[in-house]
Amino acid sequence: MADLLRLLLQVAEKAANVARVCRQEAPLFQLLVQEKTGDDKNKKFVQDFKTLADVVIQEMIRHDVGAQFPEMIGFIHGEESNKFENGLGESVAVTVCATEEETAALLATVLDGDHTAASLLARAIHHDPATIASGAAGVSVPLSPSELGIWIDPIDATSQYIDGREEVLEEGRLSPSGLHCALVLIGVYLRSTGEPVMGVINQPFNHKDPAVGCWRGKHFWGVSYGGISACSVSRPKQRPEDSAGEGRLSVVLSSSEKQVVKEALAPLCGPDKLMYASGAGYKILCVIQGLADVYVLSEGSTFKWDSCAPHALLRALGGGVVDLTKCLQSNTGTGSHQAELTYHRSHNESQGADRWANQGGLVAYLDCTLLHTIIGRLKGKL
Repeated sequence: MADLLRLLLQVAEKAANVARVCRQEAPLFQLLVQEKTGDDKNKKFVQDFKTLADVVIQEMIRHDVGAQFPEMIGFIHGEESNKFENGLGESVAVTVCATEEETAALLATVLDGDHTAASLLARAIHHDPATIASGAAGVSVPLSPSELGIWIDPIDATSQYIDGREEVLEEGRLSPSGLHCALVLIGVYLRSTGEPVMGVINQPFNHKDPAVGCWRGKHFWGVSYGGISACSVSRPKQRPEDSAGEGRLSVVLSSSEKQVVKEALAPLCGPDKLMYASGAGYKILCVIQGLADVYVLSEGSTFKWDSCAPHALLRALGGGVVDLTKCLQSNTGTGSHQAELTYHRSHNESQGADRWANQGGLVAYLDCTLLHTIIGRLKGKL
């Protein structure tokens, strides 16, 4: 598991490099955007985009993990189809080849013969970043790669990535939108139970280096299995016992959340503690970092690839991510253990991306007491 964690941190940084390269080259970025259609379209957004950066990152991770851990091939899942249409209407299957030159030649067919752009992308794909100082060297978990599967979200909050708005992150505060909401998410789950056991999050656009004007990233990781928990993030300070009362809770929501949910939770929050942010992964990261106590989503508009990685970090910190509908239907308290999201089974009655949706909505939390408060407030409202 330690070797797998090191590899995932490396490939996540490679992925972040690809994301930054695509944004740095404005003409290239315009070429990269394709609109999702049919079964792959996420119904939550009026316009949801698939980018070549998404596909390239996903296939790069699939290639690198499969090369080092061949027993995981077939269990490395991603958000994106690897089919990409070029300007001639030709459908090209994007894969990572054995050499940089071969990958560049393949990408050139997607990019309508733009060999400069293709070479730039291929170089980022095949360039290994410097070793990441993660503090993960001592992590030892008695699991074999043959017992594990992976969910990849190559660029979560794609709309924020495409919009490209640059915001300065304020210490101790979440920001509702901007490039920093775009995350690379790699989650590892146990095939037998679906429980998330490892997560890596890379935030490619964390801050700008004032010396050179380039974006720098930040990474987060967590491992949780059995009695073993380790995380790159320290658990936020424990709240006083009375902190779950009126006006004391901080909740992050999607701006499109149902009005009934906003009205039910508003009394629990102070005037500025019912907050809104973009990207499911970023909202869960806000809970991980203690910028919000809980993230509530009442609709089934997130997917396994959105939640697997940050869910593993929350578990490592003593929290979790639960199915909201199951909690609301439970007659035994919050039923949080039985309601924890799992990642190994699809909804066979659904089509396309919806097969892997978190259909019951979700609540991401660090403190079970606060989860209980949220569920109690929402019972009978949804």
